[in-house]
Amino acid sequence: MTASMAPSRGQVFWLRLVSVFLLLISLYLLYGGAQLVALGGSAAYIVIGLLWLVAAALLFVRRSAGAWVYLVSLLLCTGWAAWEAGNVFWQWFPRIMLPVGLGMLVFWTAPFARRNAESGAWARLGRPLGAVCALVLVAMLGLMLVPHGVTEPSAGQLARGEAREGAQQADAPRDWTHYAGSEAGRRYAAISQINADNVGKLKLAWSAHTGDIATGQYEDQNTPLQIGDTLYVCTPRNRVLALDVDTGEQKWSFDPKGDGPEFLRCRSLGYADLAKNSYVPKRAIFEGVPPSASLPQGACEQRIYLTTADARMMALDASTGKPCEDFGEYGAISLRTGLGDFDPRFYFNNTGPLVIENGLIVVGARVKDNQAVGEPSGVVRGFDVRTGALIWAWDLGDPAITKLPPPGETYTKGTPNVWTSIAADEDLGMVYLPLGNATPDFWGGHRTEADDEYSSAVVALDYVSGKEKWHYQTVHHDLWDYDLPSQPALYDIPDGKGGVTPALIQLTKRGEIFMLDRRTGQPIAEVVEKPVPTHDLPQGERISPTQPYSVGMPAIRHPVLKESDMWGMTMLDQLACRIAFKRARYDGDFTPQSTHPIIQYPGNLGGFNWGSATVDEKHNYLIVNDIRTAIVSWLVPRDPENDPQYFGGLGNYPQFGTPYINRLTNFMSGLGVPCTPPPLGTMTAIDLETREIVWQIPLGTTRDSGPMGIKTHLPVPVGMPTMGAGLATQGDLVFFTGTQDYYVRAMDARTGKEVWKERLPVGGQATPMTYVSPKTGKQYIVFTASGSRGQPDRGDYVMAYALPD
Repeated sequence: MTASMAPSRGQVFWLRLVSVFLLLISLYLLYGGAQLVALGGSAAYIVIGLLWLVAAALLFVRRSAGAWVYLVSLLLCTGWAAWEAGNVFWQWFPRIMLPVGLGMLVFWTAPFARRNAESGAWARLGRPLGAVCALVLVAMLGLMLVPHGVTEPSAGQLARGEAREGAQQADAPRDWTHYAGSEAGRRYAAISQINADNVGKLKLAWSAHTGDIATGQYEDQNTPLQIGDTLYVCTPRNRVLALDVDTGEQKWSFDPKGDGPEFLRCRSLGYADLAKNSYVPKRAIFEGVPPSASLPQGACEQRIYLTTADARMMALDASTGKPCEDFGEYGAISLRTGLGDFDPRFYFNNTGPLVIENGLIVVGARVKDNQAVGEPSGVVRGFDVRTGALIWAWDLGDPAITKLPPPGETYTKGTPNVWTSIAADEDLGMVYLPLGNATPDFWGGHRTEADDEYSSAVVALDYVSGKEKWHYQTVHHDLWDYDLPSQPALYDIPDGKGGVTPALIQLTKRGEIFMLDRRTGQPIAEVVEKPVPTHDLPQGERISPTQPYSVGMPAIRHPVLKESDMWGMTMLDQLACRIAFKRARYDGDFTPQSTHPIIQYPGNLGGFNWGSATVDEKHNYLIVNDIRTAIVSWLVPRDPENDPQYFGGLGNYPQFGTPYINRLTNFMSGLGVPCTPPPLGTMTAIDLETREIVWQIPLGTTRDSGPMGIKTHLPVPVGMPTMGAGLATQGDLVFFTGTQDYYVRAMDARTGKEVWKERLPVGGQATPMTYVSPKTGKQYIVFTASGSRGQPDRGDYVMAYALPD
């Protein structure tokens, strides 16, 4: 626009529209900024808000000086972002995108002012400066599509990994007879037919439908078993299907016709082959169980074991799906025996039994969180694989009870339970239990000495007697629902002297990784007790002044949060998150529960969750995936007239029998975006010899999620919360499906680089498995895909991928 040209009415309208928009945003920044300053937070938002207010007023009255004021504010925003965000791209994003976007509008409309000589300058500067802002926006949007925060392996780490490859043996395919492939919990297959060189050729070989769509409280988290030419799948409603390994064709199905109240899933099944010679003599070691010289031919020699949502355990003939009538009563036993009277919604199974080749089935159960004092016992029991007879019981509240409780009594109520998967070492004769905590989870004033001794501890039992060998606690007096969520991984760690140490690797919701000698429970990787906050405790509560930190292993999490770490899609919701952060109490790790809202990070979903660890035995790497979100929690003094009912759900836990109700929310902005900074989920490889991170990548994109639950359809690799675990193979690959976008991925185990991915009809949250077909010799990668947590799309898929013929 030249000096002789006057702006049109339309141009003046757009100028004033932009100024009003800028005015509204400035008022929000001033209002929120004042709150933040009053809470002791940053004054940057007030400064920016004032400048934008002045700029908006000047532009509204057609004074182009407003554009100069805005230019000053944009330079200040850039300096502020550089000071607070450093070189972290995702921290620049909310601080700069809105100012630059507004700058583009301001600079392009500033020439429409034309009320004084200044506008002549903006006739020349407006378009170029607006174009610069547009280019910055395009560059930022382009950078959104590039992974950030990636840790790549060093040359030395790559060399060590390659050296270990040379020591590997030939492929050794075996049936996938346990949830994690074996009772050691490693999720590794010594198969390399599909490898990093040819994985790009993978194609869908077959898919099958289970007929059980996971809606509402149902979720599909199942990892199938494979025995010979049959794949065994269980569905959220506990149906069991047998499928042909090469075609997915259904051989049989079984419906236990059991249901439960909520949180229903079937993560795994168990399997035993009673025809093996090892079973008959080994059964004789259990006190009171006759050796039984032989079994009738064809009488359920191969068995599938199922635990149900209504607390039963069933044995099915693996060839027909019919109940094995010599197991319990007509193929089933009740897991409620010895628990006394209780609301059936308080006790059920969603993780399958551990079947040990010695003839033992070990079973825990999920006890409903946060409902009441004195919920059912967390007793762990061992049963005979053939008859279902109780061999032993481990009741941490009363060690004198080794089988059934005395008449008229029950197993100790309210004790910590084992809701996730159990591991075993037959050579050492031990089973390993990852324990939860005594309910209710966020108040511990009522807990017994035994509760405090065993909450959030890993426990080793002698599998013959059920007697404790050792235990090791990862959280003292747990008030944060930091129960152990993951199956331990049993692996022999190089000791640096040419030998190995039998290790147990335990993941935690805290993002800490504990490495213990599985013979004794003593730490292999150094653990230190560190002081933690102890103030502002509600009356009647107590707290440990220190907590254990596994400093000898990397912690997979963000460091202690700061106000400047708070995130958002824009400067506006970032400001809201900063206000929420300052309003809540946050003293770092283990901030005590309080009647004032506290921020808990990591939240009670983790860190790590039930997916557990993966051990890449070829490279001696531990592969883990995590969640990086926080919660806001607080205690409300009990008011009997306004008590929530049982099953109040997230954010409304009754905690009957305690002085307080618990309120809990996810720490998110009004847009439904986590206030914690990206990445919100990663995959990490840790060298188990050097105990260093080899590589780390953000895992998952925003393609199928977004603000306010609206899908962005943009594959932004920000890293999203994950479920399930990875599958490692001897082909230098890690497969994963548990992201919030609808993909199956393969990463190069040596570098973390994504080498293959395939779009799925719906998301998944289960751990993949693999096998080589005994009929065709073809390797398959198999997983269930029925919907990602938090996403609306649901299905009932079992999917198998293989190389083309």
